[in-house]
Amino acid sequence: MDFSDVSLTALRVFRTVAEQGSFTAAATALGYTQSAVSRQIASIERVAGATLLERRRDGARLTAAGRVVLRRARTVLDEIDAAARELSGLPAEAAVVRLGWFPSSGAVVVARALAALRRTDPAITVVSREGGSPALVRALRAGSLDLALLASMPPFRPPDAESPPLVVQTLAERGLRLAVPASHPLARGDFVDVTDLRGQRWIAAPASGEEKLMGVWPGLDERPDIAHTARDWLAKLHLVAAGCGLTTVPVSLAAAAPEGVRILPVRGGPREQRRLLLARLPHPPGEPVIRVAAALRDAAVMAGPAG
Repeated sequence: MDFSDVSLTALRVFRTVAEQGSFTAAATALGYTQSAVSRQIASIERVAGATLLERRRDGARLTAAGRVVLRRARTVLDEIDAAARELSGLPAEAAVVRLGWFPSSGAVVVARALAALRRTDPAITVVSREGGSPALVRALRAGSLDLALLASMPPFRPPDAESPPLVVQTLAERGLRLAVPASHPLARGDFVDVTDLRGQRWIAAPASGEEKLMGVWPGLDERPDIAHTARDWLAKLHLVAAGCGLTTVPVSLAAAAPEGVRILPVRGGPREQRRLLLARLPHPPGEPVIRVAAALRDAAVMAGPAG
């Protein structure tokens, strides 16, 4: 096997497929055709003399050989990226930390952590991106993220079943709340009874193959009436303010609710909890990653009381 014949482009394509979980998603992310992605993967597999990605109906999964190649590819690509930063005037080691975060964590936890880091650690540059928790786990595994804020809901399980296990810390465990238009009859009290949620109209994020419908109170015994679908939390809250329906929100977003919205607890039925997790690969982190993780922990504590 002579890996000197493998191009950097092929390595980047391979890492992107591992991160995105499918050839189609990788092609979209890279701006390539799917056939171009397939050719790059085929070139690496030809040199490796092994199948690196198991093609499945629901996407692509790394084989044992693929995990070995991915680990080495991360090292090569990280060194190339470090050289590029050094040549552009940025410190080669480290001052850049790559952070991924799920949508509702950005408005409060991530924003507060970055503001604190600008005061305490101005030499650290955080490059961040939003994504669903499954996609962020894949990005961690692929080496394109250093840290990821993940959402977890009951039943609480590890973020993935790959080996070695990710290092995961619970930053907060808080209850789910209901966002109600201030003019709505349900907004008159200090809480909403779960039985009063039957027949309501909802504003929810569209469900995907790997993520559940978000925005409808869990466990309702009826098919929900989805009036509007939106992924953006601010858009959902403003639709609530406009009287277009109800939506669920994490406790941490209560402070970000616009005028015309009441954030209320729901009584009755099972208690709905959400965990905010911070995950990274198991290798020892550098000091910049440690500092960013500490800022995220502090911001999660400041985001509001549990319950």
